[in-house]
Amino acid sequence: MGDLDRIDGVPRSAIVIGAGVVGLSTAWFLQEHGVGVTVVDREGIAAGASWGNAGWLSPGLAIPLNEPGVLRYGLRTLLDRQAPLHVPPSPDPRLWSFLARFAANCTDRSWTRTVEANAPLNEECLEAFDVLTANGVDAPTIEAPITAAFETAGHAAGLITELRRIGEAGQDISYTRLTGAELAERFPQAATRLGAGVRIEGQRYVDPGRFVESLARAVVSRGGTIRHRFEVASLRAHHHALSVRSTSGQTVNANAVVLATGAWLGDLGRRWGVKVPVRAGRGYSFTVPTDEPVPGPLYLPDIRVACTPYQGGLRVAGTMEFRKPDAPPDPARIAAIIDSARPYLTGLDWDRRTDEWVGSRPVTTDGRHVIGATSTPGLYIAGGHGMWGLTHGPITGRLLAEHITTGKQSEALRPFDPLR
Repeated sequence: MGDLDRIDGVPRSAIVIGAGVVGLSTAWFLQEHGVGVTVVDREGIAAGASWGNAGWLSPGLAIPLNEPGVLRYGLRTLLDRQAPLHVPPSPDPRLWSFLARFAANCTDRSWTRTVEANAPLNEECLEAFDVLTANGVDAPTIEAPITAAFETAGHAAGLITELRRIGEAGQDISYTRLTGAELAERFPQAATRLGAGVRIEGQRYVDPGRFVESLARAVVSRGGTIRHRFEVASLRAHHHALSVRSTSGQTVNANAVVLATGAWLGDLGRRWGVKVPVRAGRGYSFTVPTDEPVPGPLYLPDIRVACTPYQGGLRVAGTMEFRKPDAPPDPARIAAIIDSARPYLTGLDWDRRTDEWVGSRPVTTDGRHVIGATSTPGLYIAGGHGMWGLTHGPITGRLLAEHITTGKQSEALRPFDPLR
């Protein structure tokens, strides 16, 4: 196969399907091992959830979605268009099968298993960002605590309990309780009805679009190729190589292929033996001007809204909407975020919002990512990160690149086996 031959079992070339933070991180770390990479995407760089998310690098808040309280909350608000968690009426049997399996995993045991699985990734994820920013990715990561704000100290108790349980599972988390006065002193945007807070130390944030675009430029500068508007029609395995064909008839060949297609992973992965269902959990965001500078990320857990300093204003992100990833945005979801957040935040000009966006986060039924080899030699999966794709993207890329080039699966990846 010429330049597709392997050297000592190490692939010389790889195709990464998906130009979000997970796919591009995998491509970059494959390059570190001497692998030539081609990245293809159905649209372009950061076209999915990598652009419009809250930009948090938050190992301290990478809390699994499948905690029992989510099930109770979801059952109460299942069809409420104003609720942060929303499932539109749908005849799709796969969606309801997915939700049933997700509900079955909303147990203390399953949640704890996911916390334990995430712990090694959380421990190393910020270091993986440092490797990238020290080697050509010129978008800074900004150190700042993430502050969760509540109406009362009683409301804050739920998050304190989760943080304590995460600590008991082996993850080192430092946090400080705040009074309403301390919260108001730090955040001029905090309304008077916010009477308590929890400050989680050791976190960071970024401009996610800028970071992913810079990561893409770094991949290209190191000899990689990125092809836009390459929608995958088929993938075929050959001896020592795989071929990926687009709907327009273009074909790319390589020794290894990584599926990092985010919320679109379910359909492609299912064809290749991935047993873990992946569905689109869509989130919305927008940017609003502020009267005063925002000192750092602010989280409103009671309404599940994340706020981040962004280009001189405030990016506001929220909701989990189980709808097809290609469905048009629902303006009612933006309105619901504003209606829920307005009583808690002051000094924001909601009517002058810009950058309204919807993007799909890949959610699994058991809360764990899907990272590793399939039953097809040379074909790998990187996805299912839910709301933590940005936080865990670079460490996913580093661990998976090591697996692809050495053939050895690290202990950190075992809980995320795509064939589990």
